[in-house]
Amino acid sequence: MAKIRWGVIGVAGIAVKKVIPAMQLGQHCEVTAIASRDLEKAQDAARQLSIPKAYGSYEELLADKDIDAIYNPLPNHLHVPWSIRAAEAGKHVFCEKPIGLDMAEARALIAARDRAGVKIGEAFMIATHPQWLRVMDFVHTGGVGDVRAMQTIFSYTNVNPTNIRNMADIGGGGLMDIGCYGIKASRMIFNAEPKRVIGLIDRDPAFETDRLTSAMLDFGNGQAVFTCSTQMVPFQSVQVFGTKGRVEIEIPFNAVPGQAMKIRIDDGSQLGGASASVETVEACDQYTLQGDEFSLAIQGERPDVPVTLEDAARNMAVIDAIFRSAKSGLWEAPETI
Repeated sequence: MAKIRWGVIGVAGIAVKKVIPAMQLGQHCEVTAIASRDLEKAQDAARQLSIPKAYGSYEELLADKDIDAIYNPLPNHLHVPWSIRAAEAGKHVFCEKPIGLDMAEARALIAARDRAGVKIGEAFMIATHPQWLRVMDFVHTGGVGDVRAMQTIFSYTNVNPTNIRNMADIGGGGLMDIGCYGIKASRMIFNAEPKRVIGLIDRDPAFETDRLTSAMLDFGNGQAVFTCSTQMVPFQSVQVFGTKGRVEIEIPFNAVPGQAMKIRIDDGSQLGGASASVETVEACDQYTLQGDEFSLAIQGERPDVPVTLEDAARNMAVIDAIFRSAKSGLWEAPETI
C-alpha cells in the first residue's frame, strides 16, 4: 500500500524538531513538501529534513495535487482558518492541539470537514502512545477499582515575550498550550465528559496570558484536578486513584523517543508508594505512531482518526468552561456539540 503523502504548513519548532523527523520514520506516511510564508525558511527546513519540495506560501502547498494530507502546526489562532482552507482544497488535515480558539471555531471546522468529505483530527499524541493505551486498559478493566480521583501537573518556564505561548491575542497561555492535556487525559481515564468545571487563573501582568491555571472537573462519580503553568519549575505527572489501587505515569506527555516509559501500579498497602510495582512500556516515538495511525485512517484501515473533531470539540468546550468559571467564580457546564 502506497504511503500517504504529507505536506506541512509552517516551520514551527514542534514540526521541524519532533513531528516531521518522526513521521519520516513511519511505515504509512512520508513528508513530501513544506511551506512557509518565507521561502528561504521553507527551503532551509526542506534541506535540513530532506523534504523534496519547499513552497513560499501555504496556498502553493495546498494547490499541490501530489499531497494527500496536511499537518497544521501553526499558532493556535491559525488552526481553524488554515485547516478549513486545506479541507476546501481536498486535503485531509492533522491539526495541532488545541483545535481552535473556542467551541465556535471547532463547530466551524466540523462543518467544513463534512462539506469537503475529508478526514480532520487533532494531534493529541497521548491517544496512541502505548503507555496511555496500557493505563486506559488497566483502569477501564477495573485495575484500580472504581476511579474516584485523578491529579495532573504539567508545567514549564517560558518568559520570552516574543514566544507565541505568551501572546494572549493569538491563543497563548498555559490552559490552551498544556492544560488541554490535563483535560484530554481525564476524559480518557473517566471515559466520560465532565458535568461541570471550576477554574482559578493567575495571569501574567505583562502578557495577560494565564501563567497558572488550576481546575476541577466533576465527572459525577469522580473528580479530576489539574494544574498547569508556564512560569513554574518544569514537571509533569499523572496519578489515577481508585477504590482499590493507584496508577502513576512517570512522564505522561513528553514521552522520550526511543526510551522505555514507566508506569507505577500501587495497591496502597504501604504508605508513600512503597508497595508500588513498576511496569515498563516499550520504547517508541509517539509522533511516529500518531502519524501512522492517522495515515491508516485515511487509507481506510482504521474506523476513524485517533482524535476526531467531535472529541476535539468536547475538549474545547471544557477549556471554554474553565475560562468562564475563572471569570464568574462559579461552576460552569461545558457546552455540548
